Amino acid sequence: MARRCLSIILAAGEGTRMRSSKSKVLHKVAGLEMIRHVVRAARAAGSDDVALVVGRDGTSVADAARREIASVAAHEQIERLGTGHAVLAAREALAQGFDDILVLFGDTPLIGADTLARACATLADGADVCVVGFRPADPTGYGRLIEAEGELVAIREEKDADAEERRVGFCNAGVMAFRGDNALAMLDAIGNANAKGEYYLTDLVSIARNAGRCVRAIEADANEVLGVNTREELAQVEALWQGARRRQVMLSGVTLQDPGSVFFSHDTELEPDVFVEPQVVFGPGVRVEAGATIHAFSHLEGCHVGPGASVGPFARLRPGADLSENAKVGNFCEVKNAEIGVGAKVNHLSYIGDTSVGAAANIGAGTITCNYDGALKHRTEIGAGSFIGSNSALVAPVRIGEGAYVGTGSVVTDDVPDGALAIARERQVTKPGRGREIAERNRAAKAAKVAGKA
Repeated sequence: MARRCLSIILAAGEGTRMRSSKSKVLHKVAGLEMIRHVVRAARAAGSDDVALVVGRDGTSVADAARREIASVAAHEQIERLGTGHAVLAAREALAQGFDDILVLFGDTPLIGADTLARACATLADGADVCVVGFRPADPTGYGRLIEAEGELVAIREEKDADAEERRVGFCNAGVMAFRGDNALAMLDAIGNANAKGEYYLTDLVSIARNAGRCVRAIEADANEVLGVNTREELAQVEALWQGARRRQVMLSGVTLQDPGSVFFSHDTELEPDVFVEPQVVFGPGVRVEAGATIHAFSHLEGCHVGPGASVGPFARLRPGADLSENAKVGNFCEVKNAEIGVGAKVNHLSYIGDTSVGAAANIGAGTITCNYDGALKHRTEIGAGSFIGSNSALVAPVRIGEGAYVGTGSVVTDDVPDGALAIARERQVTKPGRGREIAERNRAAKAAKVAGKA
């Protein structure tokens, strides 16, 4: 039978170095709160039971975690008396009887599900405690993992380590797994006879070994266990996440012309043969199908781009934008909550919102759909094969029929039937010589103004 695992995520830290009005675990990496990254990793490792230890902004932190697993239980840590004390804040969850317990941190968003699964597998293989370690470029300041004969014999803090132990490069990452059948007994055995009077989870190693139990360590990549305490570290983690995602995307068959200038969200989906030019930002909720091109300096969020479609340069696709096959949204255009039909074109300097554009329709430069009346949004329907002249304003609710034409510069307030031509503008009036008179008058006024300042 599958082993049942409880993940305890510690997220009660004050996060004062973030200089923020909200809990640090609510800050986002790739558009997703850090706490949600950690919950996702736990679930992917096979842990559907999560206990969250919270402090500041506890309700908001729990709400974010529950967007990943609805059953997440929150436990408040009133006092801050060390990691061992924090874990015991979830005593109620621990008492339910799990095979394995994982202890994670809410500010390590890069932790991998594979690493967590390996920790649990180490327990299944006979260990009572498994500590996750890593090898930093500089181990100074970290607790060293001291091993002998395949087991972890101690976690030695640097101040307590001798010269030989300080040469050990294998360091404690803080993440730990231990068997559930004796979890509470071991946790309750942790004392606070130290300079700070706190209860340290790392003491489980000595407690377990003194009881004759097996303790092992596994190694994680150093980047996985990076904790975020400052805005600088948040940016560092974001850069690592983006770099990994860019590599993954390119290996899947997507061309990134300048990888370092393209930014993804946690849920961006790009199919093979998508071509992405420099300086493109993918916000949450974007799916791009095969063969589409995203030109430079475009911003996409909450949208779908169909196969062979073209976006940009300098285009903005907002939530609800849906481009069909071979559709085009060109430079300096904005599309929101609108369907652009097969082969339809929105080429230049246009705003298309709350609209359906039929197949092969052409939207001229400077066209806008006037969708908001100050209180409500209204829809515009533009039929297949229609042609909207440049600098037209379509005042919703309005329908432009299939194959219809709208004359350049028109303000359309009434429906246009299929195949009709609509011209909604004043007739041009030309007055011979008046332009010359205006220019002469303006020059005289300017000369008088200059003379008055002399």
